[in-house]
Amino acid sequence: MQTGNDGARKITVRALSLGERIDTAGLERPDTIATVPLAFHAGEHGRVALYRFGIAVLAGLSPLEEEEIVARLSTRVSGVRAGREDEETAIIAVIDGKEEMVPPGGPISIPAMTDERFLVIADALAKSVALGRYERSVNSVFDAIEPFAVQLAQFGRPPWKRRPMLELIGQALLVQHRVSGRIAVQEKPDILWDRPDLERLYARLNDEYELDERAETLKNKLDVIVETGRALTDVIEADRATRLEFIVILLIFFEIVLSAFQILLAGKH
Repeated sequence: MQTGNDGARKITVRALSLGERIDTAGLERPDTIATVPLAFHAGEHGRVALYRFGIAVLAGLSPLEEEEIVARLSTRVSGVRAGREDEETAIIAVIDGKEEMVPPGGPISIPAMTDERFLVIADALAKSVALGRYERSVNSVFDAIEPFAVQLAQFGRPPWKRRPMLELIGQALLVQHRVSGRIAVQEKPDILWDRPDLERLYARLNDEYELDERAETLKNKLDVIVETGRALTDVIEADRATRLEFIVILLIFFEIVLSAFQILLAGKH
C-alpha cells in the first residue's frame, strides 16, 4: 500500500489468468472472506479471490507475496496457460469520505477498502480478464475460418476436408459453454444480495470495463462462427454428394458399355 500526495492510500489489484480452471475445494481457511468465489486475507494487508474459471485476483500484495500465492496454486490449476498476456491491473485510491468513483483510465476511488468492496472490484476484473482470454480465442477461430470462406468465394468450391471445420465449430461451442456456464458475465456478484448499496460501484465498474457490451459482442461472434461453420460443412456435404452421384452415374455407364461389349462378342461367336 502506498500513500499519494493527495493523501489517498493506493492499492494495486491484479487479476491473473492462471489456467482454464482452479480447484478451490479444501482451500478454506479461518480468514476466509467468502466461499463463492473463494476469497481470503493474505500477507499483511492483502486479499485474494480465486475464481473457478481460472482467474486469481490479488490486492495489496507485494510481488514476492503474489509469486508465493501463484506458486501455491500451481498444483490446483488445470489447463495452465503459458505467459501472462491475460491479466488486468487496477489502482484503487482509498480516500476517506469520498464517493465511490470509477473514472475512465484513472484509479478507482473508494472511501474504504472493505472485504465487500474488494469482492465487487475482483468480480469485475476477473470477468474482464476472462473475456479478454476468450476474445482472443474467438478471433483466432475467425482467422482460421477466413481462408475457407475466401476459397469458396474465389473458386466457387469448398475445402475438401470436413474435419477442420468441425474442429472450429467445436472450439466455438466450447468457448460459448465456458462464457455462459462458468463465467456468467451478465450475472451480478453474490455479495450484492447482502450489500445492495454497492450496486452503484459494480455498475460503474461494469461500464468502465464494458463487460455487458463485450459479452454481447462475443456472443454475436460465436453465433457467426457456428453458423458459418455449419454452412461450410453443409456445402462440403452437398459437394461430396454431387461427386458421389457423378461417380455412380459413371459406374452405371461403364457397366452398360461393358454389357454391350459382351453382347457384341457373344453375337460374333
